[in-house]
Amino acid sequence: MKLLIKSVLILVAIFTTTLLIIKFSGVLTVEDIKEIFSTLKSQPSYILGALIVLFLFIDLFIAVPTMTIIILAGYFIGFELAVLYTFIGLLSASLTGYFLSLKYGNKILDKLSSDEKQKLQMTDLFNKHGVLVIVLSRAVPMLPEISSCLAGTCKMSLKRFLFAWSLGTIPYLSVIAYAGSISNLENPMPAIYAAIGITVLFWIIWMIFMKYNKLKTQKELM
Repeated sequence: MKLLIKSVLILVAIFTTTLLIIKFSGVLTVEDIKEIFSTLKSQPSYILGALIVLFLFIDLFIAVPTMTIIILAGYFIGFELAVLYTFIGLLSASLTGYFLSLKYGNKILDKLSSDEKQKLQMTDLFNKHGVLVIVLSRAVPMLPEISSCLAGTCKMSLKRFLFAWSLGTIPYLSVIAYAGSISNLENPMPAIYAAIGITVLFWIIWMIFMKYNKLKTQKELM
């Protein structure tokens, strides 16, 4: 358990650092993204689609406002294309995190701990609860990327990982993209309501999961 927490904290620190660097350097702001999208609106949709995929892919390495990009995708290219391109972007980032961690995760764990028992406990713990964590990961910023990396490190099967990822991500991006598609600059409320609603829903489910897991752990210790 300690090794899992330590691994999560290190990943959080890495993603938070990139987020702060981007935020305070002013290299890429939400207004910048809106301006880029507006400029490319008159171009063929696949050009803007490719940019959406790129933005969502680099979110694995440099934190970007994922929800904002999905909303803008829905607004600028419509619901169907927004779902297609955001799906490709999010999936490519998650699979990259999974496969990189599958290959290099153990080497990193070896530097964090030499205790093989701790590593085995971490793997068993994540594989036991990992599916639900991945499904609900959209409730917490940076958790989708972290859970993808942990899935690879703990050698969760690709089929199981993709099942959990699809279950949590496809409904999420569909709702957000649809809200963006029925919004406009004069009336952004559908997108705002959808963003708030789905975040609150995921948070409620996440809190129920955490409470249930805590009670289950307490019963096992009794």
